[in-house]
Amino acid sequence: MKCLSPSILSADFSKLGEQIRLLDEAGAQYVHIDVMDGSFVPSISFGMPVMKSIRGCTDRMFDVHLMIEEPIRYIEDFAEAGADIITVHAEACKHLDRTIQAIKERGLLAGVALNPSTPIEMIRHVLSQVDMVLIMTVNPGFGGQKLIPYTIDKVAELKRLLVKNGWKADIEVDGGVTTDNVNRLLDAGANIIVAGSAVFQGDIQENVHAFLDRMNQV
Repeated sequence: MKCLSPSILSADFSKLGEQIRLLDEAGAQYVHIDVMDGSFVPSISFGMPVMKSIRGCTDRMFDVHLMIEEPIRYIEDFAEAGADIITVHAEACKHLDRTIQAIKERGLLAGVALNPSTPIEMIRHVLSQVDMVLIMTVNPGFGGQKLIPYTIDKVAELKRLLVKNGWKADIEVDGGVTTDNVNRLLDAGANIIVAGSAVFQGDIQENVHAFLDRMNQV
């Protein structure tokens, strides 16, 4: 299933609850929540209190992307804050397998993310365990960046590997995604699309509809 996961990192935080309701009404299936610690990535964003405060605004899937060092320390906290999917970076985990299992033990979907230059081979041995793989299409840490072209080929490589081995996992892409390039990513094999500034700049509902219309063409 193809899903749109707008990133609230680009939202207006003075109107966050209202903007999440607009996403919901427009038909976005997920809400993407970027958590940054200032160590794994340069920026610091937000954490459990913000998640708890908006959980009552929507019943959409909370797609939580942890850009933090050793995220296993906080899995329980994010589960209690309302996460449905928790994605951790392979580069940030000393024991990736153990971290994936910690997510699953709490009844949540488990995702693993890769930075643009990290090879897919790094996660080959856990691909049968995860529910989603997030291919970063920009270097993480800041919104509004342009998509790195070679990451589209990386999505296609991952898709081939999953099909070849009969592994079932969603492929999510995050970074620089617009209505102009989303179909190339879908053609390559992605099915969950993260978009931040392309959704929140301008009319949110019109932008969501434009994405969903493009996504339904593939």
